[in-house]
Amino acid sequence: MSIPPPKLHVDRADSGDLDAVHELFMSYLTFYQRSHEPDSARMFLRDRIQNEQSVILVAWLDGRAVGFTQLYPAFASLSLKRSWILNDLFVAETARGHGIATALMAAAKQLALDTGACEIFLQTARSNRSAQALYEKLGYERDDEFLVYTLAIP
Repeated sequence: MSIPPPKLHVDRADSGDLDAVHELFMSYLTFYQRSHEPDSARMFLRDRIQNEQSVILVAWLDGRAVGFTQLYPAFASLSLKRSWILNDLFVAETARGHGIATALMAAAKQLALDTGACEIFLQTARSNRSAQALYEKLGYERDDEFLVYTLAIP
């Protein structure tokens, strides 16, 4: 008797998924060496979901939340169309190597197609070679023409 392959699916998070998303989000913050109070992180996620200020896509493997991506709506003035900022992508360490990041990225692309967007914009650390390889494999093009600037607001 063979063991069936794990069942993977991606869904848009709603308020009923807050506990699962919060747990992943806390691991994501730890991965990036950011410490925030769990209650503050939970409120941040709750507000994004309830106010429809972002779209959080959650990957479920055999009924367990194992990854997420969070996208924020934006607009591209030069294209006169909607665009999406893929701000966060995280897969639990124990679930890596099962195609979860690829599935999340495919769901993000479908969201962009469904909303008539012209692009998905994302940034990643120069040192994050595995993410760069994934993005390039999926057809994302690295922008070497423009520089990114950030102004920290205290």
